Amino acid sequence: MFGSLNKTKLIKNDLQGIAKLMYQDVSEDTWDQENLTKRNLDFTIESIRYIDAYTKRLSTTQMGRELLKNHFDNFVIRIGGYIGEVIKRNINQDYKWYEYDSVYHFSSELDEVNRGIKTETVLYSKKRDRVIIPLTVVAQYLEGNTAHTDFLEYVEETIKQNS
Repeated sequence: MFGSLNKTKLIKNDLQGIAKLMYQDVSEDTWDQENLTKRNLDFTIESIRYIDAYTKRLSTTQMGRELLKNHFDNFVIRIGGYIGEVIKRNINQDYKWYEYDSVYHFSSELDEVNRGIKTETVLYSKKRDRVIIPLTVVAQYLEGNTAHTDFLEYVEETIKQNS
């Protein structure tokens, strides 16, 4: 409600480089080495299937659950950055990455939205005054509190709604 009263400058926080870490900084795990590759994670909608498989492994294995517990925000940023880049590239509009707080003070679109993590970053279209919050969706999914069956469903639905 008060977000649009304090028009301030938008602060960019491009997550494209962070998204690339999904294949550039891979664990020693054999599955990760074979599947989280630049070839498989090519920012296409189809590549989200690898992200779904990866997050399922994180949430269903002892080691994965321990990693999530100790590095939750890092996983949210990397996975959310990757998913957001796939959405951004497939919508092909004027969406750019901005810090949550700057969009909150620039637009009323985030008035009723809680951030997923402390250092939230969102995709925002100034021209359309629309916000996409992939990091929040990832945080909710990893916490077991999501409206989507998987990330592929979320990505396809979000692209359709914003194209």
